Amino acid sequence: MTDHKLSRRMLMISGGASLLSACSSADQEAILGVVLGQTGGGVGLSQADAAAGIRAALNNGIGSAIATVGRNGGFLDDTFIRIPLPGFLQDTQKTLARLGLSGALDNLQVQLNRGAEAAAPVARDIFLDAVSSLTIQDALGIVRGPSNAATQYLQRTTTARLTTLFRPIMVNALDRAGAIQTFDRLVANMSNIPLAPQFGANAKDDLIDHGVSKGLDGVFYYIGKEEQAIRSNPLKRTSEILRRVFG
Repeated sequence: MTDHKLSRRMLMISGGASLLSACSSADQEAILGVVLGQTGGGVGLSQADAAAGIRAALNNGIGSAIATVGRNGGFLDDTFIRIPLPGFLQDTQKTLARLGLSGALDNLQVQLNRGAEAAAPVARDIFLDAVSSLTIQDALGIVRGPSNAATQYLQRTTTARLTTLFRPIMVNALDRAGAIQTFDRLVANMSNIPLAPQFGANAKDDLIDHGVSKGLDGVFYYIGKEEQAIRSNPLKRTSEILRRVFG
């Protein structure tokens, strides 16, 4: 494709996106159809078609991600998303491992991952609410965006709420898994050992926040993997609307 044609396409997409916000719903639908029809892929899509296709892709990605991570071993047994201990806890774990003394910290890491596995399924309702709120501008940006545009949309619209939701769930999950008790014992034992690393006043909060952040990272990682598969693999487009939008 020549630079001239590419520039024309990008101008058309950019112009269409800016016009959408100033137009009526009927005008938005007409503009979207023209922009998608002129840029290849998604030919003849209406506003409803584009939004439905993106919602279907997001729902597929959410369902697949939650099923992958929200189970026993979903985090712990996965080298891509396994949650490490934070900061100097991880450094201490590595040092003690060389001496065969890292058992308590290893156990804490297991429990941290178990907490994330238990908390992940609760995110589903917030994800689905974000999907149902997708606008025409969002749909246009996602259809024409990079391979993770839909995942970026979810991160942008859900992370703040998910963090608020996840934290108490993670605390409860860590408590049930025994991680809080393990951590408290670890703090007490360290305080009795001369020259041992000492925990700060906010160490427990930092551990929980770390688990929440890494837990959400794991969910988004697999939503992104599913989105890329839908975009690149025709066999993953399991509905007619997905084939129309991405095929």
